Parts: sequence; C-alpha cells; structure tokens
Amino acid sequence: MICAVGKLPHGKRNQITDVPGVRVGHTTIDDHAVHTGVSVILPPVRNPYTQPLTAACSVFNGFGKTLGLVQVEELGTLETPIALTNTLNVGKVHDALVSYMIRLCEADGLRLTSVNPIVCECNDSKLSDIARRPIGEKEVLAAIEQASSDFAEGAVGAGRGTVCYGMKGGIGSASRLMEIDGKTYTLGILVQSNYGASADFRPESLPESIAPSDQGSIILVAATDLPLSSRQLKRVLRRASVGMARLGSYIAHGSGEIAVGFTTAPRTACGSFESASFLKEELLNLPFRAIGECAEEAILKSMLLSAPDRTLEGKEIPSLASYRISEAQGKP
Repeated sequence: MICAVGKLPHGKRNQITDVPGVRVGHTTIDDHAVHTGVSVILPPVRNPYTQPLTAACSVFNGFGKTLGLVQVEELGTLETPIALTNTLNVGKVHDALVSYMIRLCEADGLRLTSVNPIVCECNDSKLSDIARRPIGEKEVLAAIEQASSDFAEGAVGAGRGTVCYGMKGGIGSASRLMEIDGKTYTLGILVQSNYGASADFRPESLPESIAPSDQGSIILVAATDLPLSSRQLKRVLRRASVGMARLGSYIAHGSGEIAVGFTTAPRTACGSFESASFLKEELLNLPFRAIGECAEEAILKSMLLSAPDRTLEGKEIPSLASYRISEAQGKP
C-alpha cells in the first residue's frame, strides 16, 4: 500500500525505533466526543536527566504551543522523554512529565530541582471535544510504561484526532540507513500530522473542497545514532521540510511546523572536559537526504494507516487509502 520513498534503504521496522534503544508508547482515548491521546518518545537511557543526549530543534513556522524548546535551543541537550498531545493538554502533559522525572531521580538518590520536559502539540478540535482535556498523569505514565520498539501508527495516541490535507491524519514513522566508513547508522522520524490544504497535496490532487485552507500543525521528532553536534543536528532537522514540500506543503501562516530531534551517540567526560566525535561537514548530505525521505514517507504512512472518521459536526473525513481505492474504482 505504501510506495517506497527515495533512494536510501530503511531499517527493519521502518520506524524511529530502528535507532537502537529508542521506544515509543501511546495512550488513546475514544469516549463519546473525545478522540485524542498522547504519544511519548523515550531515548535509550534510563534517566535522561542524569545522562542528557545531544539535541536540537528547528521551528519552520511558530504557530504552535510547544514547551521546552527554548532550553534545547540554548543548551543543545535532551533531559526528558518527548511527548506529543493536543493543544489544550500541553500543560497537563508537561506537569505529568515533571512528576515522572521527580520520581525517576528520587529512585537514583537525586533531589530534582529543575527539569525541562519537551511537549509538542497539534490541534485536534475538529474530531475531538478538545476543551475536555482528558490527558493527565495517568495517561502519560501509561504511554511510558507500555512504550516499546514495536508501536502502532495511524489514528493512535496524539494522532487519534488529527487531519492531514483534509484526509485522516495521525502518527507515522519511517527510518533510513546510512553507511559511512563501513559502518551503518540509522536516522528515524515520527510525525504527528495535522496540516495542509487538500488541493496542494502531491503526488495526487485532492478536491479543494475537502480542506480549502492550510491550517493546523505538524510535529516531526527525529532520532539518530549518527554522531552529530547540536548545530549539525539542527541543520539536519531543517531538511525535514524537504519531505513536507515534496507532498505539497508551503508551510502556511496559520500552521505550526516544528522539528525536534536527538542523537544517541555517546559523549566522553574527562574531568572538567567533555569530548565527542562529529561527522565531517562535507558528509552531511547523506543525513540531509535521509531526513527528507523519512519525513515524506512518515507523513504518507500517517495518512494511509488511518481509517476514515467524522468531525464533531458529522462531516466525513476520508482516509487516503480509502480515497485511492474509490478513485481506482471510479467512484465519486
């Protein structure tokens, strides 16, 4: 159903969890008019506060309500799991991650006095009664506890109520393998897709009436085991916009497009100094290509793996898969 995108090979799962040690968990809520959730991406360290990873972020258009990106921009480190949810639940999910990190540090004999949770969002109010704000500590902890290397895509977790190019959006993921000096590295992406005007969608033209304007958001979370500095990682994250552009996005005024990512490559501490190996600048074209391909395929998967749905007002939201079948059969 999903056509291969690009030239690079993908990992075993073709998901962000092809990066060794990375795990993803969801909590999905379907309760009358509430269709929403939370998704959590966990780095491969038990306590990221005591073992922070190199991280970066890139804001293509800042029409979003994220928390934690200012410190990532300043320090270039990740010290908590990354959580995705809907717009009005950002504060509650942030609070839940704070509680989680306090307990995690207490178990390590550490008194936590400051922490920087990363929480990103898309607005799912077309399909869900967003003012109900059902995502709290219980839901976040459930997503963390059941996180694994094998996870569902489509209308699950933070993607349960999203819409992409007028079709049902959701959670999508993809990975690419990169060979450098005889060693294979992995780059993966997970997206929460909720943006795009239908007439702009490529490679297929969708009826403009489905979604006449480009409003919404997309969150792209990237992970890699390739040794990169925070500055290099930011450069790589910017190229996620290439995958969006290939599908027709021009990153509209009313949409929030944000990428955040981390590398699992280790750093070495020696006394007062820290050292790490970084990829040579002239070799960055390979991860640039990888993230563009990952972003394009992950967005397509988020749509193709989501079933048709309806808005709170009863308007039909088709899935891209069902729309393709109808078009092939000549149905309206």
